[in-house]
Amino acid sequence: MVTANPIRAKQGANLGGANAHNRRVVMEALRVNGALSRADLARATGLTGQTVSNIVAELTASGLVTADAPVRIARGQPARPVRLVAEGAFSIGVQIDRHATRVVAADLLGHDLVRLEAPLPVGDPETGLAVIAELVAGTRRQLGVVSPGAERRLLGLGLAMPGPFGLAPDGDDAWMMSAWQNRPILAALSEATGLAVGRQNDAAAAATAERLAGAARGLDDFVYLYLGYGLGAAIFVRGEIHAGAHGNAGEIGMALPFLAAGSTGRPIEHVASLAGLCRRLGLDPSAPGLFEALDAAVASGSADDWLEEAAASLRWVVQVLETLLDPQTVVFGGAVPPSLLGALHRRMLPLLPAHVDRPGRGLPRLTLGRADPWMVAIGAAAEPISRTFDPRFSAIQNAGGGSALQGPDADRRGVVPTSL
Repeated sequence: MVTANPIRAKQGANLGGANAHNRRVVMEALRVNGALSRADLARATGLTGQTVSNIVAELTASGLVTADAPVRIARGQPARPVRLVAEGAFSIGVQIDRHATRVVAADLLGHDLVRLEAPLPVGDPETGLAVIAELVAGTRRQLGVVSPGAERRLLGLGLAMPGPFGLAPDGDDAWMMSAWQNRPILAALSEATGLAVGRQNDAAAAATAERLAGAARGLDDFVYLYLGYGLGAAIFVRGEIHAGAHGNAGEIGMALPFLAAGSTGRPIEHVASLAGLCRRLGLDPSAPGLFEALDAAVASGSADDWLEEAAASLRWVVQVLETLLDPQTVVFGGAVPPSLLGALHRRMLPLLPAHVDRPGRGLPRLTLGRADPWMVAIGAAAEPISRTFDPRFSAIQNAGGGSALQGPDADRRGVVPTSL
């Protein structure tokens, strides 16, 4: 019988998908723990010894894994721990922000090998795209010098920029970056670079960096609270970013906290953000010496009033995120000076009461992450690595499963490399 209504069903699994998932699981175990023996991998993953041996052989043949010298632990044959090869894969990350663009090249272990940045030209994004394309080209040239042959193992390009995405055009709103939001940027970057391009918002990118090699390393269920020019959050559920139906989950900076202490009814990020602090202090967010000026403001006490107001809103944000999501922890980091992030973190404590504050917690409710203006670009570079190698539900479904990063409306251009 033919019906006009779409059939609703989950995708089934096939053997190829299960094998791909198992390979990703083995790679993640090596990324999180470092070198492990095949026996340790089998015990940790629940896979059979033969399955692990087959996967390790495949990964070794692909240049992603290598064996260390034999180690005798007990009676019997010495074990040969295996580990990931940093030079086994590379990726490029691009950050587009209101005043600057940054490009990073990273290896399989998340080490950033090349960093380039430039001011983002004011005006039409086409001019800015030309600047970005040249930065990417320069990054690839330098990467080839740092690691000859890296171009052949380049997975793709990750793009990070402020969200939310997919909103109706609203003139040329500088805060929302409307001029950039309404351009086919992914298609343009893919055409200019010849690489597969995936997009995240800036909070998701910073969270990806923090999970690859930071405070969230090895965590599967956490929230990353990102403080930058604006304020955002990234939600990790079972090791995957939850993007929402339209890729805009976590836009907590857009919340209107009518019940928060001192609330004015404006979105939280109009106060609790780098832009809000700069407006309060009369500083230019695009000034080259901005971080030094903010350090001085924190040290002198001239930022104290803002710190108290922002901390009150952020305490409310943390309590809401904990109540809704029950995370292992909330990681707090961003593209701000370490002195500023630390001062805010101290003023957010003690947190508001929440049901997650129970006996026997293994992690604090609020974990201090990194403060680094390059966090977003590093996370953007980590996205193609995560997309290709991290365990995902889509990996155990039939080929063609959608990315968990952007949901069903993901917009990706270029030839996607063969995924494990």
